[in-house]
Amino acid sequence: MQPKSFRVLAVSSLIAVLAPPALAADYQIDPSHSFIEFRTQHFGFSWLSGRFNSFEGSMAYDPEGSPEDQSVTITIDAESLDTNHEKRDEHLRSKDFFDVGSYPTITFTSTGFEGDAEGGTLSGELTFLGVTKEIAFDIRRIGEGEDPWGKYRAGFEGQYTLSRSDFGMDFDLGPAAEQVELDLMIEAVRQ
Repeated sequence: MQPKSFRVLAVSSLIAVLAPPALAADYQIDPSHSFIEFRTQHFGFSWLSGRFNSFEGSMAYDPEGSPEDQSVTITIDAESLDTNHEKRDEHLRSKDFFDVGSYPTITFTSTGFEGDAEGGTLSGELTFLGVTKEIAFDIRRIGEGEDPWGKYRAGFEGQYTLSRSDFGMDFDLGPAAEQVELDLMIEAVRQ
């Protein structure tokens, strides 16, 4: 290696080491443009679907950043579950299912991300019914950009299949209802 080339390489390496790390921007989840929905088989005859009407969260996101700079936290108000049927919702909020009196929130805190700006696999800790489990699921960026009011937004979607028995929810609805499919459509505003 030529001495001049070595000096250029050394200076470039030093700049890379001393340069401040890229910081992901802080975003707040916009609950009026985000949805957390669930569905499960109803005795194997049809689908039962619902959603959570109240949740909040934040994320750190930089499309040019490294995966370790990305993170998300979400807190769901379990009592806000809504299947469009009042009596069923009362039963789902009871100790047979969500036990919202004892466990009023469901939380997810990410612990890692593998992928790029278009999507990848998000891993983290899901706490539900007092049980915390490490989970991982695929996410995809829907889009991002400035809205008509000058705010910058980013949107993502993800899916996860939860086994009810992993979290101690064992009310018998038949084997077809063991799996609950979760769909997340998240839109967040840069702060």
